[in-house]
Amino acid sequence: MADYLPQLILAWSIQAMGILSPGPSVALILGVATTRGRLASLVTAFGVACGSIVLSVATVAGVTAILAQVAELMNALRWAGAAYLAWLAFKAFRNAASTPRLTVDKVGRESAWRTGLAGFMLQISNPKAIMFWLAIASVGGVGDAPLPVVALFVAVAFLNSFLGHGAYALLLSSAPARAAYQRARRWIEGGLGCFFLFAGFKLATARL
Repeated sequence: MADYLPQLILAWSIQAMGILSPGPSVALILGVATTRGRLASLVTAFGVACGSIVLSVATVAGVTAILAQVAELMNALRWAGAAYLAWLAFKAFRNAASTPRLTVDKVGRESAWRTGLAGFMLQISNPKAIMFWLAIASVGGVGDAPLPVVALFVAVAFLNSFLGHGAYALLLSSAPARAAYQRARRWIEGGLGCFFLFAGFKLATARL
């Protein structure tokens, strides 16, 4: 274990830097937290963290590096991510145009599944997250490590993601944040729509 510890710490540090720099996943959590409340935003954060499991396993297996070399696969992933970001932009603009009273939705089984799935799908198609995991792979992965080390790597990657995005969920779903959202709802939703639209455009036109 000691032989792999420097690599693990470096990989987790790069991941933490990615979490600390807000991107599409945090924007999604913001939208959920301010409109649907704390539980739904935590479920979204859990979905994002599950996406981090997929990306960390892909990094161990070298899949992220393979994707970076296979233009067709990267293009498919790029367009899927761009389409999803465009859909999120449409929803944000629709929310900005409407004036419903702000209520906190209860999260049932079906909606919890769909809420978590939205976070998961955004994370695995998130170009920012993929680039950070490619950076992790470039500094030396743990693919040749024993299974317990690989399991630890993936488990801590999940924990880092859930704690980081969960902290965003708790903060953004707090009473002051919700009150600020209520006062500036149209501007926030419009800003989210512009962000998602811009991110989708950049992803669709990026040379990966």
